[in-house]
Amino acid sequence: MEVKPGYKQTEVGVIPEDWTVSTLSALSTFITKGATPTTYGFKWESSGILFLRSECVAETGLDLSQSMFISDAAHASLRRSAVEEGDLLVTITGYVGRVVVFEGVADANINQHIARVRISSPLASSRFVYHYLSLPRVRSRFNAITTGQAYPQISLKQVRDAEIPLPPTRAEQEAIAEALSAADALIESLEQLLAKKRRVKQGAMQQLLTGKKRLPDFGGEWEVKCLGDLFNFSGGFTASRDQLSSDGYFYLHYGDIHTSKRSFVDVRSDYHDIPKLNVPLSRVSPASLLDDGDVVFVDASEDDVGTSKHVVVVNPDGIPFISGLHTIVAKCGSNALVNEYRRYCFQTAEIRAQFRFFAVGTKVSGISKTNIQRITLPVPPGAEQTAIAAILSDMDAEIDALEAKVAKARKLKQGMMQELLTGRIRLV
Repeated sequence: MEVKPGYKQTEVGVIPEDWTVSTLSALSTFITKGATPTTYGFKWESSGILFLRSECVAETGLDLSQSMFISDAAHASLRRSAVEEGDLLVTITGYVGRVVVFEGVADANINQHIARVRISSPLASSRFVYHYLSLPRVRSRFNAITTGQAYPQISLKQVRDAEIPLPPTRAEQEAIAEALSAADALIESLEQLLAKKRRVKQGAMQQLLTGKKRLPDFGGEWEVKCLGDLFNFSGGFTASRDQLSSDGYFYLHYGDIHTSKRSFVDVRSDYHDIPKLNVPLSRVSPASLLDDGDVVFVDASEDDVGTSKHVVVVNPDGIPFISGLHTIVAKCGSNALVNEYRRYCFQTAEIRAQFRFFAVGTKVSGISKTNIQRITLPVPPGAEQTAIAAILSDMDAEIDALEAKVAKARKLKQGMMQELLTGRIRLV
């Protein structure tokens, strides 16, 4: 590969001629891993000094909700596992190569699955090193070491030997780190706003879908009906994930319902994302073919939360769409529920509690067609359903727009990292 004038080929790729390459061990006097207090006779506490597990080193930053606690005595005894403000924490087992900056907490210790890197060289900015280690291709190098291992892990030596390209001055390093930290701050602010919008929508659903809050111009009592009075229930057509491809008829796999972040599936807009099954339609029961407005529930879940997972089908063109394995198809037996309202009415805490009540099983929870018919639903008049659905749909549109902004900001930051951390763009 031809190298442009002013650049050179190195172990870490092409970088500017005035940049150098150093190892983490040359930049740090202190790279070690933590320990488990119970190994030394200490026990876990209900409060006290934070003890960080590898789960605390999350993709999105330091997650203290995953931490445990130890006593002051254990903290004092396990000094080699103590961390300080500005230390870099790198996971060395499990999700290898995740990295965060430890900050905002006075005292903490780490377990043996985390390596602590304390940058001490005056030639290196800790923030710059952090951002470089966060590059996907750098993490890929760590993961490449673990290939073939039953339990992914890397050694402290492999962390110490990690190579870092360095701009010639700390000023340039810190300018790069500042630009990337500003991008992180933007992403964080958008994510916080997105979380707030989701909470507001959840609260609005809990109020509007239960009748606790009524919209202007609507009054009177709501009916309470069993799902068996509202729908006709049937099962899906059995096919394994291995049988699905890009050819054939649309197929709704129960796994795709579990992983969907939306309460509906739109045949038009999701055309390329919906898997296909190549099977003669004559083999498929008409009850398993999905029409516009049908609701599809999963009949099996690995946890109680998933027992009420469902999607509403948007299929105004009547395109053949097969409901699959472990699904329960609910076809409307009356006009009591407006199509748009169905996207929201099964998402209240009360409805989810009924699904959990009727679910059976230990390792896998499941609900039968018989039991799902016994679940009750408050049903407002059609005009009120439409008004409620319109409000919640507007909230969804705001959330979708914010999600797009977050995705764009993340993509922009990734581009900045590739350009700034390799010297393709210079800030000073």
